[in-house]
Amino acid sequence: METVVSGIRSTGKLHLGNFYGAVKNFVQMQNEFNCYFFIADFHSLTTHPTPEDLHGNVKQVLIEYLAAGIDPEKATIYVQSDVPEIAELYLYLNMNAYLGELERSTSFKDKVRAHPDNVNAGLLTYPVLMAADILIHKATKVPVGKDQEQHLEMARTFGNRFNRLYNNEYFPEPFAFNFTEKLVKVPGLDGKGKMGKSEGEGNAVYLSDEPEIIRKKVMRAVSDSGPTEENQAKPESIQNLFDLMKIVSPLSTYEHFDNLYNTCEIRYGDFKKQLAEDMIIATAPMRERINEIAKDETYLRQVARFGAIKARESASKTIREVREIIGFKNF
Repeated sequence: METVVSGIRSTGKLHLGNFYGAVKNFVQMQNEFNCYFFIADFHSLTTHPTPEDLHGNVKQVLIEYLAAGIDPEKATIYVQSDVPEIAELYLYLNMNAYLGELERSTSFKDKVRAHPDNVNAGLLTYPVLMAADILIHKATKVPVGKDQEQHLEMARTFGNRFNRLYNNEYFPEPFAFNFTEKLVKVPGLDGKGKMGKSEGEGNAVYLSDEPEIIRKKVMRAVSDSGPTEENQAKPESIQNLFDLMKIVSPLSTYEHFDNLYNTCEIRYGDFKKQLAEDMIIATAPMRERINEIAKDETYLRQVARFGAIKARESASKTIREVREIIGFKNF
């Protein structure tokens, strides 16, 4: 059975983009592959080196992973920092990662521009840590978006370089993997780009948001003064709202408002109210499960410990073999 590895940063709550863009597919993947889903608390330190509540953020993501349908009996769900072998492999791979190739990383250059006062070594070697996350379980399939494809290519480079340097075909090549033919793009409420926490709290609708919060966020979403001609093209901000409606609303509702837009009869207040109510309905089952799981501290501890044991079983085997290949021996 092929191995799949995927992670999500421990920066708190999951939003609709996480769920429809990735987590929903994870629930299906766990039935067909050997899956490792981890909460990337190491990675979060590259841009948030002094988090206010790192443990609380990790706990919230764990709760919401479970609420979304990840089954710890079928998949291995674990916290990245609970597996120290990842840090050890990260060290070994760093020895064979070159400064020039790391500096050419698109995400590194973007982060340097966005955070010029926090250009740390962890930010530079982010692709190496991502490679360690993948290679530690010798994964061949990695669900990633377009923004991570360069990092995945670098993971193949580091794995192949290790194989070449030590004359041992140890690490398999990992490739991008989409469980469904077409990934769902979930736009944000700010009128541009995809939904994401990094774009600001008002851009994302979280799975745990209470109904009144969802209503306020949607009513504040970017819109315009409305169409002036029949069947005119929708600007990006309006198209984004219609794309969100297509995800959470019945087709008949979407078609109703699309027709109103095309005939210049749409009232954005009514449109947004309907979108908000449909979002509330779509997230209600998830919100209920999140609240229920959050109360069971014993279950959360058991899941985290069980996941760490399973992940370390795989990771320790890899590290033991990597150390042997490199030449480390105990006296």
